[in-house]
Amino acid sequence: MNHDQNFKNLILDYPRQALEFFAAAEAGALAWETARITPVRQEQVQERLGERFRELDTPLLVEWPDGRRAALLFVVEEETQPGRFSIHRLAHYCLDLAELLDTERVVPVVIFLRSGAHPDELRLGGEQQVYLRFHYLACDLSRLPATQYLNSANLVARLNLVNMAYAPEQRLEVYARAQDGLAGLESNWDQRLKYADFIDGYAQLSETEWAQYRREYLADSDQREVIMGMLSYSRKEGLQQGLQQGLQQGLQQGLQQGEALLLRRLLIRRFGPLPEWAERRLTDAEPAQLERWGERVLEAATLEAVLADG
Repeated sequence: MNHDQNFKNLILDYPRQALEFFAAAEAGALAWETARITPVRQEQVQERLGERFRELDTPLLVEWPDGRRAALLFVVEEETQPGRFSIHRLAHYCLDLAELLDTERVVPVVIFLRSGAHPDELRLGGEQQVYLRFHYLACDLSRLPATQYLNSANLVARLNLVNMAYAPEQRLEVYARAQDGLAGLESNWDQRLKYADFIDGYAQLSETEWAQYRREYLADSDQREVIMGMLSYSRKEGLQQGLQQGLQQGLQQGLQQGEALLLRRLLIRRFGPLPEWAERRLTDAEPAQLERWGERVLEAATLEAVLADG
């Protein structure tokens, strides 16, 4: 999974909510109703900053056309593994951007997806004093308590519930609140589909958990119809890709058992736990029959229709 690109998309799609969540200490008091947020053009930055510029860093320029305050530059980057984070590189980048845009109002923000130690501050100096002190706003997603954001009106926070800290028994509730938030706070259908995949990709529910979510949470959700539409489309696309890849691999390897196992997983995801008769049919089926059933699984309305003879 390309985490850098996922978070860059998230920040560019929802810049105000991203800054209010990831950089709350700085962004919380800003006058957003009159602000204009503009991503700094990458081509311009690339030309001036050369090799030190990473395409997936996301600088956002916040301006107030009414002149009530000076422009503020937020430099946001995602770091999946804290151990790979370089505070020296970030300091270089911020100084270069400050020179490029002729500003001293720069706020560095780092989103840490995974837990782990990372340097909080860089100090350069001698025996007598410190001559350069650099630090940044850190958002350690894996340390944030999900329970504090379950009902948040900030869409970026709701989408990231699955990346926060929660007890194992809260896993399905956290997933459900993330999907409810997406359905209720985002009205654009394309964005809903895009970020339903985001939530699914980070949640990584098992087939058993997915079936439990449908039974215990989705049935009672106020956004049930919207979520069913989002997830059915998203999962149909994933099922189709998985089916094509799995059947091709199974045919090439001649593994009848592998084909049956793949089809069984797809059927469980589509229709829930399989009855005994369906399990027997899968066990006894020939490769040609498994292939025919596999072609039906995406479109058939019932389990019986998928596993019909012929």
